Amino acid sequence: MSTRPPLRVYVVDDEPLAVQRLTRLLRQTRRVEIVGSTVKPAEAVEFLSNQSVDAVFLDIQMPGMTGFELLQKLPKEPAVIFTTAFDRFALDAFEVNSVDYLVKPIEVERLEKALTKLERLRGTPQGIAETEQIRALARELTRKFPERISSRIGERVVFVEVARITHFYAKDKLTFAATASKDYAVDATISELEEKLDPAVFIRIHRATLLNLNYVEEVSSWFGGGMIVRLKDGKRTELQIARDRVKHLKERLEF
Repeated sequence: MSTRPPLRVYVVDDEPLAVQRLTRLLRQTRRVEIVGSTVKPAEAVEFLSNQSVDAVFLDIQMPGMTGFELLQKLPKEPAVIFTTAFDRFALDAFEVNSVDYLVKPIEVERLEKALTKLERLRGTPQGIAETEQIRALARELTRKFPERISSRIGERVVFVEVARITHFYAKDKLTFAATASKDYAVDATISELEEKLDPAVFIRIHRATLLNLNYVEEVSSWFGGGMIVRLKDGKRTELQIARDRVKHLKERLEF
């Protein structure tokens, strides 16, 4: 009974230690042939443009060229497993079914699962479709989130740094961005802001409230199964957490 040849893989990461560790782990699996590796994205483009591989282990954020930009430069895109330092909350926010990515530091068990999936999907239409899902994930992870929000005050437009905003709230059919010193009316709904802002930072805790996790000081129980969050904004502002959102907030704050 014949067996399929090992997967031909190529490793790209701008950190030399990351390349060394991943190549060592890959060799230990005895399931792949490492045909090359590099810390220079441009070098990877040249190699992959002229050589055929089964898969590329590719870092997402690299100086000068992201992993996704690297793929766009290739005449033919191989299957990809992204390696990333993004925390699990950012990944959870963009997770889709059957997408492969490895969070640094890469765990052996997770690497084995990714290789099993590559072997199963090698050359199949499903494998091609899942590669598209991986690229969709990369687009989300590399997209830029706004650093400022505009607020119109009469004839003036004021720009508020998103990092200063403790939370957004809806009241009387208007939406406000709250800071430690002042609240600003913004031309967007809570749902629109939830889609626009970094989900690793902002979380919906109520249909009318979007919370900046960086300003959470403490959380306490509230009647009816709900909870109250107090902010470190100088005023110890209290915000109500809807019962159906308590579990999600606990997961995000890990308590």
